[in-house]
This record gives sequence, C-alpha cells and structure tokens, in this order.
Amino acid sequence: MNRITKLFNIEKPIIQAGMIWCSGWELASAVSNAGGLGVIGAGSMYPEVLREHLTKMNQNCQKPFAVNLPLLYPDIDKHIETIIEFKVPIVITSAGSPKTYTSILKSKGIKVVHVVSSSFFAQKCELAGVDAIVAEGFEAGGHNGREETTTLCLIPQVVDSVSIPVIAAGGIGCGKTMLAAFALGAEAVQIGSRFVASEESSAHLAFKERVVNAKEGDTKLMLKNVTPVRLLKNEFYNQVEEAELRGADIEELKHILGRGRAKKGMFEGDMQDGELEIGQVSALINEILPAAKILNNIWNDFLKQKDILSKLSI
Repeated sequence: MNRITKLFNIEKPIIQAGMIWCSGWELASAVSNAGGLGVIGAGSMYPEVLREHLTKMNQNCQKPFAVNLPLLYPDIDKHIETIIEFKVPIVITSAGSPKTYTSILKSKGIKVVHVVSSSFFAQKCELAGVDAIVAEGFEAGGHNGREETTTLCLIPQVVDSVSIPVIAAGGIGCGKTMLAAFALGAEAVQIGSRFVASEESSAHLAFKERVVNAKEGDTKLMLKNVTPVRLLKNEFYNQVEEAELRGADIEELKHILGRGRAKKGMFEGDMQDGELEIGQVSALINEILPAAKILNNIWNDFLKQKDILSKLSI
C-alpha cells in the first residue's frame, strides 16, 4: 500500500479518468469492483442525470468511487449539493480554482483531488487543502494544459514541488507506462483513453472502434486560444485547423465549435462532424475489452515489468 491506496481505500493504484460522455456508472462500478477507483464524469451530465448515475452506482458497487467535477460546469452548485447528499467519498475537480469548493467538500468528509498541468498550480492546490493532485501531461486526451509539458517532464517537477501524493496522467495505458510514472515519483496513475475502449464505457461503439484503429499522429492538441483539447483528426478537426492556420479569432473558433459537439461525436457516433477527444496513447490501443480485464492487464503488466527491471544488472 502507499499513500494513494490508503487515502482512497483501494487495492490497486489505478484511477479511471472521468471522461465526458464516456464515464457513467457502468464503467465506474466495473473499475471500482475490480479494485481500482472508478470515476463518474459529471461534466456532461444534467443534475438529474448525475442523481440517476449515483443511484445506480450505489446499487451496483459498495467500494470507493469518485465523481469528476469540472469547475466551469454551469450548474455546479446543484452538482455539489447532489454529491454531498449521496455522500460521494471522493471528488476530482478540474478546470478552475480548487479554493472555491475544497473546504466545503472536505467539511462534509469528502476527499478532494485536483487536476493540474504545472507545478505552479500544484502548489496552489496544496495551499487550498486538496488531498492529492493529478498531474496531467501534454499527451492526455480531452482538455489539456496550454503549457504543453509532457508527462515525463511534468511528474518529477510536480512531485518535487509539493508534499501531498501525486497521481500521474497523460499517455499512460499499460504496465510499462505505469511503472515509468512510479519511477518519476507518482503514487498512482489516472487512465482515460484506455477505458474509453472498454465494454462498459458509455462512448458510442463507432468512437470506440475509431480509437482502436487510431495510429501514431492521428491526434493533435487544438483550440489552444479557446480551450485546449486533444482531438482525433476528422472533418471537424479539419475545419478547426483551417481556421487556425488563417488566423481566425476566438469568436469564429467558438462558432465552429458550437454546442454539443463532443456529445455529437463521442456519445452519438458522428465520426465526421463530432468532437473526438482522445489521447496519444490511442495508437497503442488495439481492442475493446471489459474494464476489469483492462485494469487487471495493466496491473499484472506493471508487476511483471517491475520484476524484470529489478533483475537487470546495470
């Protein structure tokens, strides 16, 4: 056991990321029941939908789980009320200041984790009183930091800058990359893209298949002047790239993005005009599997690689 497994009361230091449109109760319960930490992605849920997912989570899982809560969510106060009402044990916040809700959540006995992309913001999180930090590198899917710092560089910087435990994220999808994150000082890993291509993920099958078929170079960080997001290349991506190359302003880029673009792609299955958020590690994913099998494959590979490394004569 380490500080993260003790803090969350989990068996394996593997956390499933709370990806919008992909991380409902089915995925979260499968991961938690397998010994990791399942996470419900509340950022794409109306308040009544979150209540439904928490109800089903409690019916299907008696182990610890978390809710991912982007702080820019428009109805965030209702989500906070629901999280407190359902006695959610862990909340992972992102996309905003951790000072806003950390003290409120902790006063209710809820453990708080915040996602950062720099050591500067990691220090701000520690001062705000969070229990742990997710340090997410440039390789990650979805919304990303403008700094473009890779996981290999980010994790040791964050670990050296704070005293609370650090969870590594970005480009991690197998035992080898998990072991590398631990060598850099992380005490757990957060994995998103690999769990998108799971049977229990709420992503559309067409999106899962697109992820499985992705190759090196098929994703790119876009919309850095609006909200940086890593996308799979498709017709929507081409529109954004063309606009950015000719110097389109923020208003035009927001118009191209529109509303519901991520839902259209990842949840409804429009592979041309939808927003397809996924990480660089998608190039290493080649099959859709049950979430428990994914988690156990990563854990067993981690232990195997750790054993191999310990026997090397250097």
